Amino acid sequence: MNDTVTFNDQGLESRSLSSYTEQAYLDYSMYVILDRALPHIGDGLKPVQRRIVYAMSELGLKATAKYKKSARTVGDVIGKFHPHGDSAAYEAMVLMAQPFSYRYPLVDGQGNWGSQDDPKSFAAMRYTESKLSKYAELLLAELGQGTSNWRPNFDASLEEPEILPARVPSILLNGTTGIAVGMATDIPPHNLNEVVSATLHLLDNPKADIPELMNFIQAPDFPTDAEIITPKADILAAYESGRGSVKMRAVWSKEDGDVIVTALPFQSSGSKVLEQIATQMRNKKLPMVADLRDESDHENPTRLVITPKSNRVDIDGLMDHLFATTDLERSYRINLNIIGVDGRPAVMNLKRILKEWLSFRIDVTRRRLDYRLQKVEKRLHLLDGLLIAFLNIDEVIHIIRTEDQPKPALMQKYGLSDLQADYILDTKLRQLARLEEVKIRAEQEELAKEKAELELLLSSDARLKTLVKKELKTSAEEYGDERRSTLRERTEAQAFSEKDLVTAEPVTVVLSDKGWLRAAKGHDIDPTSLNYKAGDKFLSSALGRSNQNVFLQDTTGRFYALSAHTLPSARGQGEPATGRLNPPSGSLFTHLVMGDDAQKILLGTDAGYGFVGKIGDLYTKNKAGKAVVSIPKGAKILSPKLVSDENLLIAAVSNEGRLLAFPLSDLPELSRGKGNKIINIPSSRLQAREEFVVDFAVIPEDGSLVVHSGKRYLVMKPKDLEHYRGERGRRGHKLPRGFQKVDRLEAESGSKD
Repeated sequence: MNDTVTFNDQGLESRSLSSYTEQAYLDYSMYVILDRALPHIGDGLKPVQRRIVYAMSELGLKATAKYKKSARTVGDVIGKFHPHGDSAAYEAMVLMAQPFSYRYPLVDGQGNWGSQDDPKSFAAMRYTESKLSKYAELLLAELGQGTSNWRPNFDASLEEPEILPARVPSILLNGTTGIAVGMATDIPPHNLNEVVSATLHLLDNPKADIPELMNFIQAPDFPTDAEIITPKADILAAYESGRGSVKMRAVWSKEDGDVIVTALPFQSSGSKVLEQIATQMRNKKLPMVADLRDESDHENPTRLVITPKSNRVDIDGLMDHLFATTDLERSYRINLNIIGVDGRPAVMNLKRILKEWLSFRIDVTRRRLDYRLQKVEKRLHLLDGLLIAFLNIDEVIHIIRTEDQPKPALMQKYGLSDLQADYILDTKLRQLARLEEVKIRAEQEELAKEKAELELLLSSDARLKTLVKKELKTSAEEYGDERRSTLRERTEAQAFSEKDLVTAEPVTVVLSDKGWLRAAKGHDIDPTSLNYKAGDKFLSSALGRSNQNVFLQDTTGRFYALSAHTLPSARGQGEPATGRLNPPSGSLFTHLVMGDDAQKILLGTDAGYGFVGKIGDLYTKNKAGKAVVSIPKGAKILSPKLVSDENLLIAAVSNEGRLLAFPLSDLPELSRGKGNKIINIPSSRLQAREEFVVDFAVIPEDGSLVVHSGKRYLVMKPKDLEHYRGERGRRGHKLPRGFQKVDRLEAESGSKD
């Protein structure tokens, strides 16, 4: 690529398009970065903010002045210093006046300047009035004292300050946000007392690290009373890297069963929060909320009332959900991208910000003292000449009256400088009174003393730092206040899941032989008495609650999960489970199970293998199910059995009437697999289906085992079971004649001795 610039015969510049566009883009980028979007570390202001403050000071709109129409200020700003749109300048001015936007407002507004609910609802600039706030003095008090470099305005008709001589680290106090080209800034506001304390500590201890500085600056301090819930370690990481985030949460309390929100996060709107909650109520995602009210007024700027449906509602859980789903909790980026004292933008950590600002402040203080020293020396020089003239008043008057050019004559006669001669000639006659000598000598003494003090300060870095410390302390005492954003470490808010929003009513889920599902309210339903389609019949049922999942087991050992509250009512005949699930071809649903996630269950096959699992381990979102039980060749899966903490024995019976009982603790707890051998079934006989397990049962302490054989049943009490107890994996003992053809086992709690 040829980037050389050439000129033709007419003197016109010629360069490649790529070179021109690249340079134009870079020029534009630097303009946006330096002159529009990013703040300077010295005064913490962007150019438009600096120009507004300076224009207001030039109009005499100090804190003690009368209010003046905002349109007058905006006119001066855009006409003299900032040739952009009036609405953009006015919006920047409004932001500086809103106490809910700026931690320490720079503008004192009268009229409608917007509200926290709607910051953009401010009146037009022809209606509002404004002046500078008292805090703005910290930026302007030293402006005319040689502390700032000046540059021409956009048309070179006036001069404006490059940086205002801030007396405090304003860059951290009010913070700012901005988007430039290829970079952005997000600086949160902080507390003046904390920032000044950290700055003083760094001045005394230049090697102090950021954790040490955080003993003073705990976290950002926003203009609202909401809580900062970000862990201290995360805030430290943000201060060390210059990048991170901070999270705020609304403050609330209980009052007569209602939830009262009394403080919202920074830039959160109460009306928007209520709208967000109301939307969830309309969408039936907040069934536990009955009513919403906004009771905010002048005495209570924020008072949002949330009324639960009953006193049984978990208020903490409800608020956790609202924090996760509404603007009652908000996160704010931290990106400490600032234009440094060298004029370059950089992402700085907390220590570098304070260190660079201190170097800026020390330089400003030195320039102020040097400026004052020059003024004092000039005044002393003039007073020396005036005293000479006073002591020789008659001769001076004679020279002035008789000489055509008295100035050179005076300079030659008394060894005066050009300045002294001009000053004597400009002196009024009334200053030649008899007492004037006393005044001159008194002023000389006072100025000589001040000069010595100034020279002493300027000759010693230590004394200069002491002066900076003293002025910082004075500023903090006058303008500092208490922290508004309290610090609380909270657990992360979790929104309600779909299950949480469903009322926990007892239900009975029924599965038919053909795989049709339905749910009936209550646990007193007889599933066999329900109406089934022709050729269909009852297969399995499970008792649970409407906010739980129901798990379907199939012949391949897979489990499938469905939400119980989504199932059709048992008043009809239900719907096929295959409409919602995608089981392998040829598999059939065999059993249902329901319960809490922590509920233990016994899973196994008729090959005599099994293990203890948890219902929570069965869950899957996959419509194709989750493989849980591994089935040996020639075996079939058995129905799952719920296991309570009281279940001490497991009993297994084969089709040959062999029964074995042993402690449940001998079985492993697994999330999936084949399990361990419960009762010994020879594999050859299993594959020929000559011998297999008919059923398992888990028997509680002092419980009985009921063996069902056709229409007959045998109740085996704990002492009867002793004969059948043995080691896990044995063959077991034969049941009495007449009960060896077992249909199923049933456990009963409590002894019937």
